[in-house]
Amino acid sequence: MTRIAIVGGGYVGMYTALHLERSLRGTEHRLILVNPENYMQYQPFLPEVASGLIDPRAVVVPLRLVLRHTDLIVGEATRIDHPARVVHVRFGAGGTEEVPYDVLVLGAGSRARVLPIPGLAEHAVGFRTVAEAIYLRNRVLSQLDTANELTDPDARRAALSFVFVGAGFAGIEALGELEDFGRAAARAYRRIRPADLRWMMIEAGPRILPELDAGLAGYATKLLTGRGIEIRTETQLASVEDAAVHLSTGERVPAETVVWAAGVLPISLAHESGLPVDERGRVRVDPMLRIEGVEDAWAAGDAAAVPDANAPAGLSPPTAQHALRQARRLAANVAATLRGGPLEPFRYRNKGMLCSLGNYKGVADPMGIKITGFPAWFLHRSYHLLYMPTIGRKVRIALDWTVALSFPRDLAQLGSLERPRDAFRRAAEEERP
Repeated sequence: MTRIAIVGGGYVGMYTALHLERSLRGTEHRLILVNPENYMQYQPFLPEVASGLIDPRAVVVPLRLVLRHTDLIVGEATRIDHPARVVHVRFGAGGTEEVPYDVLVLGAGSRARVLPIPGLAEHAVGFRTVAEAIYLRNRVLSQLDTANELTDPDARRAALSFVFVGAGFAGIEALGELEDFGRAAARAYRRIRPADLRWMMIEAGPRILPELDAGLAGYATKLLTGRGIEIRTETQLASVEDAAVHLSTGERVPAETVVWAAGVLPISLAHESGLPVDERGRVRVDPMLRIEGVEDAWAAGDAAAVPDANAPAGLSPPTAQHALRQARRLAANVAATLRGGPLEPFRYRNKGMLCSLGNYKGVADPMGIKITGFPAWFLHRSYHLLYMPTIGRKVRIALDWTVALSFPRDLAQLGSLERPRDAFRRAAEEERP
């Protein structure tokens, strides 16, 4: 029996395990998946979770239900000792475990790239998880509630200002959806007009959406600025204070909400485990997705430098469409190795990029065809609904979209869920003599 340990339950981890379950069915091989959560989250729908169009539970896939023949260990892989063939796992409730294996698959993904900017870690929030998306929705509503009662114009301006940093796909989609949500929510307040909300994008590069054609990026810029969104290119965030951000241009912007979406970095697990990594910390792999110079070890996804002759930089970009195909090829090669069959290199040609801008608009370039407006937005939704795992999740999301078309947005602010023990503590204090 060969024990295959898969570290990471994202696109690479879940789909590698799923393909191996199918290809190794009827054998004695054992699959083990190590992941900090018991679910896989579908990140392309996080902006719509933040805007309340999709229920958060619909974009997370329970790994135990999808992977019926894989042993799931819910814990954080802190170190991989490949010479000893052991994964060291730390559990959230305390305690550790050493998980033995024969074959390693590393698909642990990436983390937010947080720069050493004064005040950034203390006052900003990222946009990579369901928890962050839920927080931002609650944040917009709580800021509207606060501003509705404020009389000081400066404090009110800061409460209603939202600054996003990083104009890639994640930042632009989050900004577009939340601005659309905030504008709709503001109409329910007597003392707030949609124009009172200030939305700003800060981008260090010369334009937004650098991954797309300049013409499509220009369309997106024109569309967003037409909705009142301020876009500052060739500008950097200098510092963040309690109620303001300072820009490299010297401008001070009163704002109590800062969203950081300025890139990702591979998690440090590969480097800390002594596996070969490049200058960015990505584990080095060959075209077959084997870790270079390491026997019985494979890697793919954001944490790996995957050779790709079709990519401009010669390496696969960290996108969902590439990770899904890498997982399929990796699983096929692992199964072929176990059976003594031939291996095939990873090959994939980018099918194009899709970006939702909110308000039923988007930009896309499938197969090199430039599409803007409603058709691009519809294509974005259709594509990601198609690739959303499980029929149940697809149906839930489609129903959420249908409800959103027929009824007003839900404006319930559930920020108190982040502090579930507060009410109980207050009750206990009142009972004290």
